[in-house]
Amino acid sequence: MENVSHEEQLESIKAFQSTIRKSENALVNMTQNSNNTTLLQKRLKALHIGAALLENVWNHEVEPHSYTKEEITEARLVLVGLFPSLESMYTKSKAGSPQKTLLERRIKAFHLAVQAMDTY
Repeated sequence: MENVSHEEQLESIKAFQSTIRKSENALVNMTQNSNNTTLLQKRLKALHIGAALLENVWNHEVEPHSYTKEEITEARLVLVGLFPSLESMYTKSKAGSPQKTLLERRIKAFHLAVQAMDTY
């Protein structure tokens, strides 16, 4: 896994936390409206796994998470599957905008999580 500054580590964790919060809020709204939540639940689990593995790698912990190899593999596929839409939104966002900065951090965080998943 690439060397990542402490600042980038914090930004990546914040990016995951923000995405998790937004996904949890969306899940509540979708559940109230009786919408199908299977895909969102799958993404939310992948986000939790990605965040946990990044913290694991950066805190040099041996085995603090309880995820199976299969769960990590599935989470990796989910995160990789999000890249095209994230990159599309990034391309369409205005230069220097807060949205573009947020997307940069989110994309970086997801790439780092995928790298961490590759080590398991």
